[in-house]
Amino acid sequence: MCTRIFWNRGDGAKAVSRCMDWAVSDEPELWFVPRGTARTGGPDPEALDWTSTYSSVVVSMWGVGTVDGMNEKGFAAHALYLNPEDVSFPDADGRPAVANALWVQYLLDNFATVAEAVARVDEIRITSPLFRGQELGIHIALEDAGGDSAVIEPLDGRLVVHHGREFTVMANSPALDLQLQNLKRYRSFGGELPPPGDITSSDRFVRASYFLHHLPQPDTAEQAVARVFQLISNVSVPFGAPYDDGGVYPTWWHAGADLTNRYYYFGATESPSVFWIGMDALADGTEVLRLDPRDPSLVGESSGRMERAALAY
Repeated sequence: MCTRIFWNRGDGAKAVSRCMDWAVSDEPELWFVPRGTARTGGPDPEALDWTSTYSSVVVSMWGVGTVDGMNEKGFAAHALYLNPEDVSFPDADGRPAVANALWVQYLLDNFATVAEAVARVDEIRITSPLFRGQELGIHIALEDAGGDSAVIEPLDGRLVVHHGREFTVMANSPALDLQLQNLKRYRSFGGELPPPGDITSSDRFVRASYFLHHLPQPDTAEQAVARVFQLISNVSVPFGAPYDDGGVYPTWWHAGADLTNRYYYFGATESPSVFWIGMDALADGTEVLRLDPRDPSLVGESSGRMERAALAY
């Protein structure tokens, strides 16, 4: 369970936030990946090999792949869970393959804008190898410093792209078309219903859309970031909140970015503070760097706290 919210109105800073909700901690690690890093797109025999064009700051999940991040051009990508029964990945067809856990990294390594990524979306085939023994359904949200946005979903054996500045909110299942159809039942979007308060994906999508719609224009970049973090907190799940099946799927962390000024923000929900990484301070670096983002001592600008490391995935 996750939600993503993108502020892209007006002439000020473009800011995005997302949360990570899961039954257990995903044990995130924060990485700086320099330009020129060699990559392989997973275990498929037709896996794509590439070398990163752009440096990036990213978050890994259980030390496998990339779930979130931003590159030096202010282009960001986020993987959110989509129920496996809603997902259908393309069959082998001769195109080079990229595993779903490496999809975000492939995008950040190779593209500077949403338009570039969308134009080349069909050059690769996304595969779904088992992730910790489970099938992992995902869809991807993209944004850039110009305010462009896209949502990409693997449906019916192809990648369905929703491209435009209007696609500013994403949650989990159902797929985006159905989320937008449901949204029309609510105030400010053509319907009469008040914003809902549950923690289901559909209700979080409506609530995020509703409050983003009414968000006033920020005066500064810092204010833009603060406001999208406030909105993502509004759709986050507190520890102990029950689902119908009795399971607990709390929010483990929030991340976000000022795409205009290229700052990446992170806050673990069991830490009282938010810290950030200035991309410009690292972009020309040549060494892989790592940071434990759950360290409760992290606060404020923390680029200098990152340490050299061997890339683990």
